[in-house]
Amino acid sequence: MEKIVAVDIGGTSIRAALFERGHSIPLTQKKITTQGEGQSPEARLCALVEQIWPLHEEITAISIAAPGNVLPENGVIDFASNIPGWTHFPLQQYVQDHFHIPALVGNDANLAAYGEWKYGAGIGHRNLIYITISTGIGSGIIIEEKLVTGVTGGAGELGHITVEEEGPVCSCGLRGHLEALASGTAIEKYVEQELLSGRPSLLSAAHPASALEIEFAAKKGDALSLEAYRRAGFYLGRAIADLLAVLNPSIVILGGGVSLSGPLIFDPIWESLRAHAISAKYLEGFSIHPAKLGDQAGLLGAFALAEDR
Repeated sequence: MEKIVAVDIGGTSIRAALFERGHSIPLTQKKITTQGEGQSPEARLCALVEQIWPLHEEITAISIAAPGNVLPENGVIDFASNIPGWTHFPLQQYVQDHFHIPALVGNDANLAAYGEWKYGAGIGHRNLIYITISTGIGSGIIIEEKLVTGVTGGAGELGHITVEEEGPVCSCGLRGHLEALASGTAIEKYVEQELLSGRPSLLSAAHPASALEIEFAAKKGDALSLEAYRRAGFYLGRAIADLLAVLNPSIVILGGGVSLSGPLIFDPIWESLRAHAISAKYLEGFSIHPAKLGDQAGLLGAFALAEDR
């Protein structure tokens, strides 16, 4: 039976799993830190693949979910802000040269979308959008059962669409992007600013609150924390309304840590979406659903990418 290795690279860890073609449950899986022991991230990636390589068996492909902008035609990492040295880095060629077998590389959010479509909340849908809301906001788009990557691999950067022209500065340096207003980091920054201005809260201005602490405070009825989630949900709903008009998906899947807060974020998203959708027809048969695969989405998406090639 053919074997495939799937890899998911993050800023802090690299995970690899061995799959048998046709079976989405990994035979084995391991994780290491992305940096350390005097090795480059790419060298650590290859070392991890070697650890799970089955003795006396062949691997038919290595498929990798990587951060940053990935050029679809050659698997070059154009830029990955959380991996030092990965600017115009030929990751696909590096892995192929090391192992002498085919390698595939895709953007991690795109492949998480692909994984959710194949094995998770998106099963049965032809058109979907996956949005992960965590430290930042990433996304992937499936249209007519095809992953949308764009000419240079930059399609689906929904975290960097403008939703408030004079809004706060985003991590990319521009103002008013969705990521700057609705990510976990944005929720934390908003609460911190309000606390420093003297707003009353169950939270203390003495130390910055994490998104999880803000979630707990909101569930206890803290007005400021509830407001922070409503604010994030408002901008997410506005953005999704625009996406419905452009792409007309049947489902939006929400992943990432902020999505785990449940109704705290889903309710204001729906309220805003209904207010901003240009027609009720876009909401007929449409759903917003939490992701099902958790942190396995990228690995399973990478595996599915190799299976479908």
